[in-house]
Amino acid sequence: MKLGYARISTTDQDASMQVEALISAGVDPNKIFTDELSGSREAKERPGMKALMEYAREDDDIYFWRLDRVGRSVIDVLNTVNDFTSRGIRLHSIMDSLDPTSVQGKMQLAIMATLAEYERELINERVRAGVISAQKRGVRFGPAPMEEAIARDRVKTARELMAEGKTAEHAAKTVGWSKATLYRYMKTYGGAPPAKGRVNPKRTTGRSRYVRGEALPARD
Repeated sequence: MKLGYARISTTDQDASMQVEALISAGVDPNKIFTDELSGSREAKERPGMKALMEYAREDDDIYFWRLDRVGRSVIDVLNTVNDFTSRGIRLHSIMDSLDPTSVQGKMQLAIMATLAEYERELINERVRAGVISAQKRGVRFGPAPMEEAIARDRVKTARELMAEGKTAEHAAKTVGWSKATLYRYMKTYGGAPPAKGRVNPKRTTGRSRYVRGEALPARD
């Protein structure tokens, strides 16, 4: 069976180019797994990749757009490739045109993964240098501070909601803040936040979906 995997780093990007390439390679659109989150997370921690790992079986062929879509570092790429190939699953990188099951392909894989990681580090370095330079010139990053009167009103509203039994998440959303921002303003205007009640399950920051949102058939 042919399966596909696509990953984009932020919701501002579009996965259509990767998806179209996968479809052109013969992958059924309903069998393409995607992740919309940063490449800083290891492959096994991404919802889409994790689902693909669980769904893939021996003799399957997995296609991906480019090598850097697979892992966050050389080790992560190699570990992910080894995980699939050890189970008899074949991998195909469309843009890199390599066969990771051959000796030459494994060597090429390691070299390209190293270059991809090096390129990411160079980009991060340039970004950090740009931020430091801008800060020295007096440029301030982040949203402008909120007026005290508005902040106090929102804190008051949030506290009233929480006193009625609403969760911190609900109160924060109602006043237009994240929970972390709500707690920060509570500490600034009105003392420490109230003790936490029930513990809510932590939600993942990433979002994974199939291309057409259709459920895949169960596999043994």
